[in-house]
Amino acid sequence: MTCQLFAICFGASRPLRLAQFWAGVLGWEMVDDPDDGVTLLPSDDTGFRIRFLPSQEPKVAQNRMHFDLTSTSLEDQRQTVDRALALGGQHIDVGQRPEEGHVVLADPEGNEFCVVGPGNSFLADCGFIGALACDGSQEVGYFWSEALGWPLVWDQDQETAIRSPHGGPKITWGGPPVAPKTGKDRLRFDLAPPVQGDRQAEVDRLLSLGAKRIDADQGEAGWVELADPDGNEFSVLTPR
Repeated sequence: MTCQLFAICFGASRPLRLAQFWAGVLGWEMVDDPDDGVTLLPSDDTGFRIRFLPSQEPKVAQNRMHFDLTSTSLEDQRQTVDRALALGGQHIDVGQRPEEGHVVLADPEGNEFCVVGPGNSFLADCGFIGALACDGSQEVGYFWSEALGWPLVWDQDQETAIRSPHGGPKITWGGPPVAPKTGKDRLRFDLAPPVQGDRQAEVDRLLSLGAKRIDADQGEAGWVELADPDGNEFSVLTPR
């Protein structure tokens, strides 16, 4: 049995503050995290949690992944933007064009996200978190499709996207050119084998698919840190 995508994990200088921001934007419940952070539990069919763990890694470049939030109308889009700004977000310029129909914001620690306008057919039926949009190669899209057992729902011009068979957000990769990696990723995937699963067997399977081991088991914390073919760090947790 393959690993599940247990969580998207943010490294944060102030985990509670960042969790409060995203809980307010998404309407998700906050709970304590066993690794000295905060976890948000989805209130819809998103299928994964969002974790905020302490980190002193500075943000030195645009993140390689960000959330695309969807809108049902222009008024709904405006309300999401206003709510995010009231909670401590800010407008940013990453070279977006007015005709693209989305608003680019950053959370209180500078992590980028987009509020997409209504009528986006690619994200139809994906929920409020429409996508986790990533800067990445076609190869890494194929890797994550195999790693998670999620089918490819887009594979064109070296752009790829996958989606859980159970629905929820898409994960997309925009293809070349892929921005160079600058330091440790502030956002990463946390994977977990099912309750009766075997973590070492899963680590071995992921390595066979093209992952690289970058750290040993982290003691009692109980995770193994790997990197995908594009060098993005991710963790394999204990079964759950």
